[in-house]
Amino acid sequence: MKIRVEIDKEVKETEVVIRASEQTDDVKKLYEEILRKIINKRIKLFQGATEFYINSSNILFFETDERIVNAHTRSDLFETHLRLYELENLLPQNFMRISKSAIINLDEVYTLTRSLTGNLIAFHESYKQVYVSRRYFKDVKKRLESREK
Repeated sequence: MKIRVEIDKEVKETEVVIRASEQTDDVKKLYEEILRKIINKRIKLFQGATEFYINSSNILFFETDERIVNAHTRSDLFETHLRLYELENLLPQNFMRISKSAIINLDEVYTLTRSLTGNLIAFHESYKQVYVSRRYFKDVKKRLESREK
């Protein structure tokens, strides 16, 4: 097996390509390990003066409340010192902006409800919900449907 890293200053997003003559167990394990490293990125979050290092896969969504960005897990609420636009660049591809004030973890979405009063997303094993703005609704629905396959 050969490993090669190419640096190209014009590349906007890092891409990892595994080139093999066939799908072997080693290729599958390598792919899964790379995917796990990308998805389980740790993020520094705060509750008061205490710092927590949480896997991004445990976060349901981020939302702003005035000037504070909060991270919601199933049972806790944390603060982050990062802005939403910074989180968009930092988080793996399973996260998506759904409004000016929120980013969700698509892997944790349980329901997407559309109504006249607002579009709501609910999460697996959690009472927490977040609104999807009309501007982002079609993109969210497309991303969720593409993940079904």
